[in-house]
Amino acid sequence: MKYNKNTMLKLINEHRELHDELKTIKKDMGLDKSAAVKALYHSVVADGGRFMQDYQDLERIR
Repeated sequence: MKYNKNTMLKLINEHRELHDELKTIKKDMGLDKSAAVKALYHSVVADGGRFMQDYQDLERIR
């Protein structure tokens, strides 16, 4: 599975939990939005993460 920023942003918009986690990553790690979105992808989607199925569903729709 490949990282896609637009798909990840849709996933974040659909899940308030991910939106809050993104804000925390940006604040705690001092990352800009793009880097924080990619970090969030690697922590909750990639390699069987808890939102992997939702991400794949969005990819199929795209």
